[in-house]
Amino acid sequence: MPCVVPSLRRTRIMLHMGMVSSLPMNAEVQNCSRHRRLSATNTFRLACLAALCCLFGTAKASVAKESQDGTSQVADKPYSTLTDARALLADGHMQKAEEAVRDYLAQNQSSGDAHFLLGLILFREIQAEALDQLTSSNTSRFRISPADAKLREVNARASLAEYTEGAKYEKPSATDLKIVALDYVLLGSYADASKWLTVSVQADPRDAEAWYYLGRARYNENRFEEAIQAFLRCLELKPRYVKAQSNLGLSYAGLNRIPEAQASFLKAIEWQSDSPGKDAEPYIDLGDLLIQINRAEEAVSYLTQAVTIAPRESRAREKLGSAYLNLNDLHAAQTQLEAGVALDPQNASLHYLLGSVYRKQGNQEKARSELERFQLLKEASGSELP
Repeated sequence: MPCVVPSLRRTRIMLHMGMVSSLPMNAEVQNCSRHRRLSATNTFRLACLAALCCLFGTAKASVAKESQDGTSQVADKPYSTLTDARALLADGHMQKAEEAVRDYLAQNQSSGDAHFLLGLILFREIQAEALDQLTSSNTSRFRISPADAKLREVNARASLAEYTEGAKYEKPSATDLKIVALDYVLLGSYADASKWLTVSVQADPRDAEAWYYLGRARYNENRFEEAIQAFLRCLELKPRYVKAQSNLGLSYAGLNRIPEAQASFLKAIEWQSDSPGKDAEPYIDLGDLLIQINRAEEAVSYLTQAVTIAPRESRAREKLGSAYLNLNDLHAAQTQLEAGVALDPQNASLHYLLGSVYRKQGNQEKARSELERFQLLKEASGSELP
């Protein structure tokens, strides 16, 4: 396997939820469509971090892999076997699992299996940290501090290094390659993520999760046709998977295939009709699409449902506020955007929209304060947007 330690390329991510730029829309909302890219830069990485907290199959398959080096006696002796390390990892003892593998590698440096397991453990440490932040956050979206981002980058690079070292001695499995790809996602290198996810699905074409992440990576590379094919394959393997269906809609929207995008979102919504725990994403995505094609009045219904489903989801508040602003219902827009800012005060586009509302209401002091805050957040993000 070629070296997978990244020469990191910081690709800009654009979610392309408003690809219909030729259609007329409210000027304030049109401006926000540009400015929201400020908060979109980490969206896929954050989505992956959240998804890592509920990976279906990845962790269990790797941890359950049987080793031939001994029987676990975790409580009675030093951690010196891979069986011990897997038992510790399965129980959530990441630090002890890491120590056990490092002890094993000290005597068995040429064990590809041990290097792969250490790469997985380092990846799972990022997962555990993400879960802690997600559960302690006041909103369903969490922000990564510079210190946390640096730590995650260090762990992701270290994980990749272990997979690279292990590949010198043993051929990595499809699951190993999937973890390699997700490390690249966390580092923002989506072309490399796509590359290794493609190899992973070739090795295990029935891995629905890998197809889903491949679709997401292709989407963020603006390779919408390939994203569509990946999401369709994922849905063949995992029918009625709402996230894949919603992302299929986003990919159609990226190609300006509006009827198909709308139908995809509606299908994702229909699949949840009898579910007590609904996913707000297809409601938000459909509402956003309707705003972009100048149908904000229809968008309000879906976005209101999104807020009901996920009241702490700042993006639902942002889009609903955008819809009301497009309809010139300034009081309703103010209510939603103020709630959004309270949930996610570091979201630049929320401050921009709220400042626009205050300006239209004639409250120049508040408008100036919000737009100054927007400018500061934009500059802090290093955005190239005007």
